[in-house]
Amino acid sequence: MPKAGDTLWDIARDEVEKRENSGDDGKRVEVWEKSVLFMGSKNGGKTTIILRCLEREEIPKPTLVLEYTFGRRARRHNAPKDVAHFWEIGGGTSLLELIRIPITVNNIRSFAVVLVLDLSKPNELWMTMENLLQATRNHVNKVLAKLEKTDPEVAAEIKQKMQNNLQRDHPDYELVDPFPIPLVIIGSKYDIFHEFDSEMRKIISRTLRFVSHYYGASLVFTSKSEALLLKARALINHLAFGYDRSKSVSVDHNKPLFIPAGLDSLSQIGPPPTSDSNIGRMRVNTPLELWKKVFEKTFPPKGFGDLQDRKDPAQDSQYAEYEVDVMRTQKNQELEQYKRNASKSWKEMDFDPD
Repeated sequence: MPKAGDTLWDIARDEVEKRENSGDDGKRVEVWEKSVLFMGSKNGGKTTIILRCLEREEIPKPTLVLEYTFGRRARRHNAPKDVAHFWEIGGGTSLLELIRIPITVNNIRSFAVVLVLDLSKPNELWMTMENLLQATRNHVNKVLAKLEKTDPEVAAEIKQKMQNNLQRDHPDYELVDPFPIPLVIIGSKYDIFHEFDSEMRKIISRTLRFVSHYYGASLVFTSKSEALLLKARALINHLAFGYDRSKSVSVDHNKPLFIPAGLDSLSQIGPPPTSDSNIGRMRVNTPLELWKKVFEKTFPPKGFGDLQDRKDPAQDSQYAEYEVDVMRTQKNQELEQYKRNASKSWKEMDFDPD
């Protein structure tokens, strides 16, 4: 009922909110709101996957820094539309500090991460995965530590939720170390990966299976193929919109992998692909370190210069703004003049060695 003093705008706004948040029976319905952070290999196909999930027919542009978009879906006819916030960090591993921007105390309860790894570049794969997941985990743990002080029940709920990804009667329950928030690992460019030698595909596939299982993550291989994109989309829609999770599993390294969280096991994955004598000589503290050493023995890590190769967003034409660019040019000139003057001043100063 309208209240005394309500303007026409107040009445209209209340009516719209009522319609959007009510079911067919007129009762209030809770709107689902989730956030997903995409990160991973540079030029690995993150933007393409996001656009496909949102059913947008757009030509993907390179993500230079941090970009945001959103999607809305209704679970049924005449139901309120749920909202999913999609964040994407560009630059491979060069912009780790930006992880703290989208993941906050206010949204950690409804946050998930999608890590996209370029299967066509195995020598960069472990380094990319390790750096991004470690930086994300460190930040999430800091956020959870803050949350424990203000709302310990919610913090405990988040931690318990991740433990529940693996049933307590699962033989690996005590051997894994679940990521603190939901995680999906996507191996992209499967079309190129499929042309690799069979033994190389086997090592990469088993390694990613182990990492995903160890972190309690889902794993899927994809490419530009519509059928494979749909499988990746199914996992992401589960995170973003609460759609039912597929129960199908594909673990054959000769085919695209598809393994929802909790449906793999160390016994099925097997030991790291190396001789027992080599394993015995390796000094490691965790199973993850063991797999890393074995993987990097076959695919030695090589620097890929994310920092050096990253394009300056200020020089990109798609972000051009005349007034801002003019001011930036002026400030750059002032900075150069200051540096020249400072250099002269330092040279003219007489320092006493005593």
